[in-house]
Amino acid sequence: MACASQNTKSSLVHVFLVSFPGQGNVNPLLRLGKRLASKGILVTFSAPESVGQEMKAVDGNLITDQPTPYGDGMIRFEFFEDGSTDQSKIGDFDLAMEMLEQAGRKNLPKILKKQEDEGRPVSCIVNNPFSPWVCEVAESFAIPNALLWVQSSACFLIYYHYHFNLESFPTESEPEKDVVLPNMPVLKYDDLPTFLLESNSFELVLKRIILDQFHNLSKPFCILVDSFQELEEDVVRHMSKICPIRTIGPLLFNDPKIANIRGDCMKIEEDCIEWLDSKPPSSVVYISFGSIAVPDQEQTDEIAFGLLNSGISFLWVIKPPPEYSVFQPVVLPDGFLEKVGGRGKIVKWCPQEQVLSHPSVAFFLTHCGWNSSMEAISSGVPIVAFPQWGDQVTNAKYLVDVFKMGIRLRRGELGSKIITREEIENCLRKATSDDSKIVEMKENALKWKKQAEEAVAECGSSAINIQAFVDELKNIHAKKQEENAK
Repeated sequence: MACASQNTKSSLVHVFLVSFPGQGNVNPLLRLGKRLASKGILVTFSAPESVGQEMKAVDGNLITDQPTPYGDGMIRFEFFEDGSTDQSKIGDFDLAMEMLEQAGRKNLPKILKKQEDEGRPVSCIVNNPFSPWVCEVAESFAIPNALLWVQSSACFLIYYHYHFNLESFPTESEPEKDVVLPNMPVLKYDDLPTFLLESNSFELVLKRIILDQFHNLSKPFCILVDSFQELEEDVVRHMSKICPIRTIGPLLFNDPKIANIRGDCMKIEEDCIEWLDSKPPSSVVYISFGSIAVPDQEQTDEIAFGLLNSGISFLWVIKPPPEYSVFQPVVLPDGFLEKVGGRGKIVKWCPQEQVLSHPSVAFFLTHCGWNSSMEAISSGVPIVAFPQWGDQVTNAKYLVDVFKMGIRLRRGELGSKIITREEIENCLRKATSDDSKIVEMKENALKWKKQAEEAVAECGSSAINIQAFVDELKNIHAKKQEENAK
């Protein structure tokens, strides 16, 4: 370890990653960290202490503050107090976000100073978009800052035009106005991220946080996107003329020869892979609505009966909602599991990348979060779109109408209309049929998988972009060493 410590102090560029809480933010940022570490960078992954406790409970041996060799570089973890110890305030999301920012502004500078004192000064800070205050902390230390955008390039373009009032969006007087943006299909009001709709009140704090990042958009010297050029060609080309955006995804592809450091905040139920092994090829529908949103009890009942009546095998992830969530826990209908028998399996969490790449999985019934969307694309698995909120509705629009690799359950009214068991049954039967449109969707899904693999391969668009970022980091580090030597 002494040798490792000496190496980190003397030669490696040090990149400090700061993640917002939540699996959907932790996963892509840690994947970026692993990609950078594999290229000879020292990476420190940081997040609120509550996230650290969850990660250590799942994989305590690898989640350590000691530099762990990873490829040609190293990775370590260091978490900061986030004010979450006051149990009386849990459940108030607005207050939790305020406490997180206050605690982060207070404690993150101490950790950055500690890095300097211990001989591993930080060369660059990377944050994700729900922690815009990190940009200001970086600026106060004169440390270069980059942003990892964890939604699609299309959503970035939408938020950009909304924040800077570059196009017309729905208003109170015109709530159902279509939106026309450069290099994008016409978006109906319910294709837009729900944060931006006037009728949506409970997501106001998230709207403020994400638009604060655009207020600070001049601070990052680079905006990295977990997407790839070929997937969103027109949007990326347009945004590249406006700001320093670089596609570097899919980030989930990692070298299998390197130790698998994961960012799971919940124990994985490994036996789901054994269960999938027992099923015929292309016979299972995988169902997951991500790490935050939980369909309400009425909708859960309709999904359950739709599955039961379809006769199709399924693997269904039902994760308890986080403590701070507005979503309530749900239960399955009485006798559901007995009636389903061996053709269905319910788990709280699973290794999604591994599940999606399993030959028995035919379709992915998904909420269309961007991480899940990229995992489906990278695995070549067509989708049944069941978006709930936020950017998911925009992702569903692209997956179905632009990427043409899925079908969509009938639109609700801003996500509030219950999708019936009959609709779910019919949609699942169609998704697992030999219908010519379904065959075409499967072919498109495999086409995108091939292009995703090519993007991260040597000389691919994402590989070139991430190497350019690494070279830039090394130049920043070299200049800083020169200044310190004077």
